Amino acid sequence: MNTDIAVIVGAGSGLSASLARLFSRDGMRVALAARHPEKLADLCAETKARAYACDATDPEQVARLHAQVATDLGDPTLVVYNAGSRLRGAIETLDPRGVQEVILANCFGGFLVGQAAAKRMLKAGRGTILFTGATAGVKGFAQSAPFAMGKFGLRGLAQSMARELAPKNIHVAHVVVDGGIAPTHTTSASDRASDRFLDPDAIAPTYLHLHRQQRSAWTWEIEVRPWTENF
Repeated sequence: MNTDIAVIVGAGSGLSASLARLFSRDGMRVALAARHPEKLADLCAETKARAYACDATDPEQVARLHAQVATDLGDPTLVVYNAGSRLRGAIETLDPRGVQEVILANCFGGFLVGQAAAKRMLKAGRGTILFTGATAGVKGFAQSAPFAMGKFGLRGLAQSMARELAPKNIHVAHVVVDGGIAPTHTTSASDRASDRFLDPDAIAPTYLHLHRQQRSAWTWEIEVRPWTENF
């Protein structure tokens, strides 16, 4: 019997929804966290997941989320940080407050969620923490400094945590999503046929594979991209 408990932070209708469906089919109990959990009602009905309100950049809300999940379902064995935010613009025009919000969502929130997960997993002696990264965490693009700063920081966090926690039987990994994820409600048939976008249902098994990896062959970072993407 699968006793895994998965928490997905930054849940929505894209990759998070695909992860929730796959984890549920695999027999996991699933918790979904978002700033506006009411948007997750249909997904919860489909996957039997529980939805929680949480701003991942707020330490108190993150702590409360993990405490509530522990009470309702038990301590998580798999935590996915899938939250993020973007802001584009020429460097001289960027609003500092907007930049701060992007860095908080992409990096600081990952730290808060990763730290809270690690505290419980260290007591349990096992667990998996996965961070959703992006191309911007590997190379910074013009007019995308806020996103690059946030995703570079998240990648550094994941690498540091992986090295620190692997000896303690906690698997930490960073998934570089190199390309746009298909917005199923707007993607044209020609885009789907050409593989221009990543299919979120095709990405999700990578996360499950990372969670299921045997400890002697853990992966700390993996890239997923459509064949049409240059790299």
